[in-house]
Amino acid sequence: MAKAPTLNFEPSRLLESAAGQFRNLNPNEPGQWPLLPRIAAWLGAAVAAVVVGWFLVNRAAMVELEEARAAEPRLQADYVSRLRQAVNLNELRTQKLQVQEYVTQLEKQLPGKAEMDALLSDINQAGLGRGLQFELFRPGQVQVKEYYAELPISIRVNGRYHELGSFAADIANLSRIVTLHNLVIAPAGRDAAGNLSMEATARTYRYLDGAEINEQRAAAAARNKGGGRK
Repeated sequence: MAKAPTLNFEPSRLLESAAGQFRNLNPNEPGQWPLLPRIAAWLGAAVAAVVVGWFLVNRAAMVELEEARAAEPRLQADYVSRLRQAVNLNELRTQKLQVQEYVTQLEKQLPGKAEMDALLSDINQAGLGRGLQFELFRPGQVQVKEYYAELPISIRVNGRYHELGSFAADIANLSRIVTLHNLVIAPAGRDAAGNLSMEATARTYRYLDGAEINEQRAAAAARNKGGGRK
């Protein structure tokens, strides 16, 4: 009876044979390497490419994550602010209408250029109506501001204390805005029979007409252009 063939497997010889393929390799000619070194080189290159790619992708993702974390507080604050506005939207609209109505009322108290003479006459009549004697009533130079014009008026009147007080109250109650500045009250003189002299600067205001608004815009644009050149 014939004996079955047996496999002669010696791990030490197999390892020695595999190790022998990695000896005396010429790095300049990898194409001539034995099979195992070539497979190992391919696997090493593939692993290196995967590792490098992973770190590059992971680094970009980490940068994006840090940016998102840095933006999170700002986005949360913006969300809370917008949420509050949405919750109070009706109240904010009501407040906006109230402010617009208030601004409209103030604009109605500002005379136009054509109404300034009538306002000056009203100021003069307020003093004469209280029995005051005007020693000085001199409108000054109009000062044009960004949205309105201001006219200072130097006044000096003589009268009794209560009449002066009533005159100041009448000025404050005019339909147009008039304010008193730099008030100085002193005795009118030896022969004034107890009268007082009041000096002040009355300031009244008017809105700008279309031509003046255009001039102001052109002047502002010229200033901005000149500042940009500097």
